[in-house]
Amino acid sequence: MNKLKKLPDAEFEIMRVVWANEPPISTAMIMEQLGNERQWKAPTVIFLMLRLVERGYLRTEKEGKERSYFPLVGKEEYLELETEHFMKQYHENSFLSFVNTLYNGKQPSEQELDDLLQWAKERRR
Repeated sequence: MNKLKKLPDAEFEIMRVVWANEPPISTAMIMEQLGNERQWKAPTVIFLMLRLVERGYLRTEKEGKERSYFPLVGKEEYLELETEHFMKQYHENSFLSFVNTLYNGKQPSEQELDDLLQWAKERRR
């Protein structure tokens, strides 16, 4: 598989539906769960799914007239890629910069601070 790359929004939306369902998934399932909401026509969904196959995010099998799709990239794997890209681009890989931006002008709750401290302690071990 090629090195993963950031997905365009429309392809990411399709992957979210793929990850939320038990494989295999069909074009009809995508249309039912997303296409109608987005007012996409079936050819648009088919095109986007084939792009995901080309990019290495999905595998496809043909069963009669229907195609089935299977995820090759897990949700957590992709979210890790997106988060890494976000942290590099917007925060120069600084966790402190991220937290400062997140809470800028807002007061975190005691529970949030406790959770963050607990998380940091566990990472140091």
